[in-house]
Amino acid sequence: MELNDSHQSYNKLIWPVYLLNGFNSIAFAGIIILMVPLSSLIWPGEDYHALEMGILMTTLLWTSSVSGLFLGRLIDKYSRVKILLIISIARSFCMIMLGFAIAGQGILTWWYFFIFVLIFALFAGGSYPAIVSLSNDIVPLKHRSKFFGYFGIFGSVFMMLGFLISGALMQFGYWRLYFISIGIAVLLSGLIFLFYVKEPKRGVQIKELRDVLKDRSIEYDFKIDKELMRSTMLSRTNIAALIEGIFTNVFMGSLDMIILPYLQTPPHNLSPLITGLFVVIFGVIGRVIGQILLARVSDKLAEKNDARRIGFIILSLVGGSITFVLMFFVPLPFLTPEEGANIVLFFSLPLTYVMGVLILSSDAISSLYMVNQPPILQEINLPEAQGKIVSWNQFLENIGYGMGPLIAGIFISIFGQDYKISAVIITIFVIPGIVLWTLSRNWYTRDKEQIKTILSERAKILKSRNKN
Repeated sequence: MELNDSHQSYNKLIWPVYLLNGFNSIAFAGIIILMVPLSSLIWPGEDYHALEMGILMTTLLWTSSVSGLFLGRLIDKYSRVKILLIISIARSFCMIMLGFAIAGQGILTWWYFFIFVLIFALFAGGSYPAIVSLSNDIVPLKHRSKFFGYFGIFGSVFMMLGFLISGALMQFGYWRLYFISIGIAVLLSGLIFLFYVKEPKRGVQIKELRDVLKDRSIEYDFKIDKELMRSTMLSRTNIAALIEGIFTNVFMGSLDMIILPYLQTPPHNLSPLITGLFVVIFGVIGRVIGQILLARVSDKLAEKNDARRIGFIILSLVGGSITFVLMFFVPLPFLTPEEGANIVLFFSLPLTYVMGVLILSSDAISSLYMVNQPPILQEINLPEAQGKIVSWNQFLENIGYGMGPLIAGIFISIFGQDYKISAVIITIFVIPGIVLWTLSRNWYTRDKEQIKTILSERAKILKSRNKN
């Protein structure tokens, strides 16, 4: 696949991935962001079941992380476009089936959700590794942060809109419509992706291979062996990213499980609809700033020195955690459930906007992590290892992310629903990531040069095949 470096060209080739990610994000939101309303749906009239809902989320994330290891190997061997279609069909089926759950049956309803969440997770683990691998062969390097920024913003906007829509539908009793319609949308977006996106040659965007792969008769068909795996996929920078992912995602996985119950349970009592509006208004603005504007800045500065991406990641970890904790020190007013459902009242409160600015700032700064980490991993790994390294990273990140809700639920229970103390303790998990990425600044350049040397040698091999 030939492609010039223009922003417009790569988006013409891969635009359905934004739609696919958007509806998959809404599906994800339907399971994760609606933890409190779903608890009320399963156990009507009872207090929020933090432990059971934490187990549900942990199961979702841990299962997808394990399945990603298997799917990552397939992604490096077979068509990533077709794999994404299969994943879309499976996720669509599970969302539709959740729409047929029998509400109010307590643990029986919970087990029904558990079964289909488990199936959903078995396929979900391959989605992100396939997209990262595909983007490595479609998106020029100098546009990577912008691509992952657009990718993330579509996911964020769709997820927040899903949060808003689902909150309204849950509030008015139409939760079945939410799950079934999103399931259909995921299936349709998968079909659009299949018919529009063409499978590119592996390695075609890599500088050392680009010229030789312009010949249609030449394919990059190298396979990674154990020795090469040890020297590249287990490089110092990769190991730092893998370990860091566990700790950072314990923190990230805790955010929704702390902030949403904090807003929606006594004494604040915000309704799901109000919470959705609040998060959408300030969260979308923050993510647009982070995933579009700051992503452009990242690409521009990294073009001269790509190690600067590591500095942006460190900034995201420090700034994102500080602004998150500060949210719990905003003295929001105590509201009755009726007041918590009053849109005019809530948005007339000055402290609403103080809290909103912190949400905006936290989302903007934290976005630097998402738009800079994938390009770093792509640069220090071979084309035939893109699916594997992302699935390894996703495995450990999801282990951490899955532990987050469970740990948050335990802390909230231990400290008697004291969300402020729980939030402060959770931020400790960010510290190892800051230390490891700081150390990786000394290793990144050498690890990247090692990959370049290997690819230059392979380009020579591919040229010699053409002569024969």
